[in-house]
Amino acid sequence: MKYDLIIKGGNVVLRDGVRQLDIGIKNEKISCIAEEITEDATEVIDAAGQYVMPGMIDTHVHISEPGRAEWEGFETGSMALAAGGTTSYVEMPLNALPATINRDNLNLKLEAAVNQNYVDYGFYGGLVPENLDKLEELADAGVLAFKCFMSDITSDVPGDFTNVDDYTLYKGMQKLAELDQILCIHAENPSVTSKLAVEFVREGKTTAMDYVDSRPIFTEVDAVQRAILFAKETGCKLHIVHISTSEAVQVILKAQQEGVDVTVESCPHYFSMTAEDVEQIGVKAKCQPPLRKAKDQAKLWDELMNGNINWLTSDHSPCTEDLKQGNLFEAWGGISGAQNNVDLMFDLAVKQRGLAVNKFVDLIATNPAARFNLPNKGEIAVSKDADIILVDPNQSYTVKREDLYYKNKHSAYEGRKIDCRVTKTILRGNIVFDLNQGIVGTPKGKLLSASK
Repeated sequence: MKYDLIIKGGNVVLRDGVRQLDIGIKNEKISCIAEEITEDATEVIDAAGQYVMPGMIDTHVHISEPGRAEWEGFETGSMALAAGGTTSYVEMPLNALPATINRDNLNLKLEAAVNQNYVDYGFYGGLVPENLDKLEELADAGVLAFKCFMSDITSDVPGDFTNVDDYTLYKGMQKLAELDQILCIHAENPSVTSKLAVEFVREGKTTAMDYVDSRPIFTEVDAVQRAILFAKETGCKLHIVHISTSEAVQVILKAQQEGVDVTVESCPHYFSMTAEDVEQIGVKAKCQPPLRKAKDQAKLWDELMNGNINWLTSDHSPCTEDLKQGNLFEAWGGISGAQNNVDLMFDLAVKQRGLAVNKFVDLIATNPAARFNLPNKGEIAVSKDADIILVDPNQSYTVKREDLYYKNKHSAYEGRKIDCRVTKTILRGNIVFDLNQGIVGTPKGKLLSASK
């Protein structure tokens, strides 16, 4: 057999550990894994000294096209994902306009995405108060999961996303349970956080520490507890997004032990920056839930290292630079992070804290692939899609604006030194990013479809 591509001599990350192996790729699939492959190939990559692992599956990405493409488009967003070692992503039902809350709006997004993505992609449907009768048509149209906000969303823009009330959450969960769909939830208590914000601003308390104090830990815990209570009542499958506190993780862990079908994600920014750091970084590091104080971040690290967080996502939430102005209460809340997931967390978790590399792969690929029913993704194994990244643990670099692929080249990680580097990203056997060449070729991303 002549292979399309052979990756030779790398430290291949398998489910049960790491072995020095060759990988043969044919027709976009992993065709052979062996100690040595002697057959010919159209192309050969020498991976000696590097980790060879499945590409990241980022299930929390905001692309703002159509409607707000000046914030981020499919082309630039997927370039950043590819450069950061992501080979598949699931796109949130906001911040594009109109929001993805019915089939017509989903079709607009599907049309905008064609021939623009450098990695594979899928979409969420939204749950909002006005679309309870549209959930089934979104499920039938192939969305991979649904998303709602228990936190407050304030927008007067027609077609924008809105948060749920308790009735919508309950009835939506009932319907999604019937449809066997996952509901992903942004969990914060809005009645407390919104009024605290008004109070703090009125009193002139607008520092980074004031901002985190306006969204206290208990507001996240309370919303998580209510979501789980509703899930117990309805049987809906839950996934809690971007959790920032150990206290909330413990609530979710207890529910899992009681048999509730719930999973949890967190994001690199909650492990790499603290509220104290925001004093120096500024509004580029504003997000919701907020970055927590160092003492609370330490407890979240314990949860990750103990295996209590199911996977990692970027929550890439970009905007134009003018929206990142003012104080922490005025500026847009979102961190541009799609390009620094794998390298940053590999450095922090594997190199600095000793997390096993195969456990790291679970966090970035294997677990989300299983939860989102993507059987061809998430693992280095024969017959799987050849979605592969090469990671060099011995390279270091500093994040610079000019190296970012985002449409708006700002990031809370600017100036940060990372002691690890993604050197190649391979999508279904096609090299889409090379450290020396940059983005390679034309967009080859395909629409993801879940196996039910």
